[in-house]
Amino acid sequence: MTEALVKKGCRVTIIEKLPQIFRLLDIEMAMLIENHFESHGVRILTDTEVKRFQGQDNVESVLTNKGTFPADLVIVAIGNKPNVSLARKAGLEIGITGAIKVNPRMQTSDANIYAAGDCVESVDLITQKPCYIPLGSTANKQGRVAAINICGGNDTFGPILGTTACEVFDYNIAVTGLTERTAKQAGFDVISVLVPAPDKEHFVPGAQLLMLKLVVDKKSRKLLGAQAIGPGNTDKRIDVAAVAITSQMTVERMSNLDLCYAPPYAPVIDNIITAVNVARNKLDGLMNGISPVELQQLRQEKTSLVLLDVRTPAEYNQSRLADSTLIPLASLRARFAELDRNKPIVAFCNYSLRAYEAAFILKKEGFENVKVLDGGLEMWPYEKLQ
Repeated sequence: MTEALVKKGCRVTIIEKLPQIFRLLDIEMAMLIENHFESHGVRILTDTEVKRFQGQDNVESVLTNKGTFPADLVIVAIGNKPNVSLARKAGLEIGITGAIKVNPRMQTSDANIYAAGDCVESVDLITQKPCYIPLGSTANKQGRVAAINICGGNDTFGPILGTTACEVFDYNIAVTGLTERTAKQAGFDVISVLVPAPDKEHFVPGAQLLMLKLVVDKKSRKLLGAQAIGPGNTDKRIDVAAVAITSQMTVERMSNLDLCYAPPYAPVIDNIITAVNVARNKLDGLMNGISPVELQQLRQEKTSLVLLDVRTPAEYNQSRLADSTLIPLASLRARFAELDRNKPIVAFCNYSLRAYEAAFILKKEGFENVKVLDGGLEMWPYEKLQ
């Protein structure tokens, strides 16, 4: 609705009570989407609670806990819930999610009554707990299972990952499995990686940025979830991730997937394989990463550290982090004396590829506390100096 109204020339404000929009994403990914909204003139107000609508015959303003905002039109979008009134009247069991409880054959608590679609709850493939994720894809697969069994056949519907995609202006958003937040809530000890790169070879016309986040279980080294945003091709990578999670692949197995390659379609090492290799490096202790959220918290706490920008001066002059130190990667070996060995060092560049190399160089020279900024400046969701 926001995109449609903006294209018609409206000035739109999104007021969100929660700390972020797009709760299907982790916060740093959601913030990148917020930035994309704002680049199209949309104002995003998170942690903002609507108290009431004000006006005489029509709405004139919205009163919130952070002030009053004028409005000509208000669209209320506060989520959905299953309509189970008929099921309750029929005496059917309602699940803990508030949706109708069904077995794998799509039978309700009354074996002669079947239910499918947005009124029923599913089972999460990873946690094996009931979940409510209404999707057209899920509903149609459930409908087929119910129809086969009603007609005397024998079919079952399995657990789901909640794989979904949507579009925001020219950004494609796709997710599957658990976010870092929900994985930790489920009791997993995880590592996450942020990897930006073009979705096809960079020299091919039409190559677009794709920003990936993977969530991996430290113990089993299996993929738990994936998120992808940007103007690049996201659904292709998330579909691969969904199959990998369903097949319980480790990152080692994923790194050897034989995916399609030709320059117009993908990089020579596909984005998702690069991302799982970064995860392997983290799991094996070859890379010590720090997320944008963690780094921003350290900056807000005034923690003494060195923000080492290893890009070229030309790149640095285009955009940079406040209080960062520029030492291009090519000059790093000759300029060790400029760095304080007693302070933590966070190295970064646009994609953090050069930063990864810089971290190896510094560690070889005896620097002990060196981290690489996950996702580099491309996935930095906070303020940058221009």
